[in-house]
Amino acid sequence: MTFRALTLALMTLTPLAGYAETRDVGRFIDVTNDRGGNVLEMVQTRQQLERSGKDIRIRGYCRSACTMLITMQRACLGPGATIGFHAPRIQGTQIIPPYVDQIMGNYYRNGIRERWFGGWNKSVDMQVISAQEYVRLDPQARICDSLRRKKKK
Repeated sequence: MTFRALTLALMTLTPLAGYAETRDVGRFIDVTNDRGGNVLEMVQTRQQLERSGKDIRIRGYCRSACTMLITMQRACLGPGATIGFHAPRIQGTQIIPPYVDQIMGNYYRNGIRERWFGGWNKSVDMQVISAQEYVRLDPQARICDSLRRKKKK
């Protein structure tokens, strides 16, 4: 694959359907129900969110390229969040372009990275885990304290 063909393939990695809701809520930015999308655009989104200086709360579902946001220094997972991984592919096809999984894998740590390169990066089937399972696999990740239910006394 030529560099030009690879670049065009990368630029067509867009969401399958729907749009994420990203809202600025005071000292937080909430990313809710994000189906992913273009990997290179997500790298830029990640940089913009990091520059905001705000805590990033990932809520609802976070799939595909969205998972690259979880390892940001100020990111946390909502306790009810679900996280989905699958191989990056060219929109409307089952074609897995070379190198894109490497870009994504650079944003993962610990057991998540192991699972990614252990097969999730080659599977077109969505591998879904809970926020708690994510934290178990990557202890550097955390559940958002601001979203935990307060226990009644």
